[in-house]
Amino acid sequence: MMKFAAALALVALSSVMAEEAFVSSPAALPAPLRRFRQSSIPRMAVDISDLNGAVAPFPRGFDPLGLANGPDVDENEIKRWRESELKHGRLCMLAALGILVQENFNPLFDGKITGPAINHFQQVPFPFWAIIVAGIFGIEAASIGKGWASPWTNKLFALREDYEAGDLGFDPFNLTPSDPAAFDELRAKELNNGRLAMIAVAGIVAQELVDGQKILDHLGITG
Repeated sequence: MMKFAAALALVALSSVMAEEAFVSSPAALPAPLRRFRQSSIPRMAVDISDLNGAVAPFPRGFDPLGLANGPDVDENEIKRWRESELKHGRLCMLAALGILVQENFNPLFDGKITGPAINHFQQVPFPFWAIIVAGIFGIEAASIGKGWASPWTNKLFALREDYEAGDLGFDPFNLTPSDPAAFDELRAKELNNGRLAMIAVAGIVAQELVDGQKILDHLGITG
């Protein structure tokens, strides 16, 4: 029992030390912890610590693979990654809601599209699935025309210098704040909810692939 209590105390002490090492100001740390913190923080080719969306517990940005350390990484590359993050986050927020609705409320096609959401697209009859694909193509073409630089005069896969990542000019309800601080707060919320949605959709798809059941069936909720 004493050994168990001692082990718990050691774990608690280690946790406190780790928190102090990464949260406290470097000047307030003892020399060993200050050296540990300095050696454990990766030096990035592009500083992403001031990038919107860098939140606790990763105040310097979440980059576990050290992608920002790449020799060819520049500000435009970071902006392109942010563009991808915003686009996939928005898509997954729509997908997460769409999966829950579509699996339980489907008035189209005489209710013949059934089962888990991962099998719905295959059940859409022609020409409706072609219309969906054409719509996706149109949205992507508009996105490229809005923000991507010409590959003939720039390197491939580069964004325009004057383009704000994620700003497609689509704001029908005029929700974008004019105040920069309010905009940053709203963008941070969009990023974090988009990140959560990406994880959620990945989990939903994986679970439905495993057992072939609609996601709410696992909670005993049936449509």
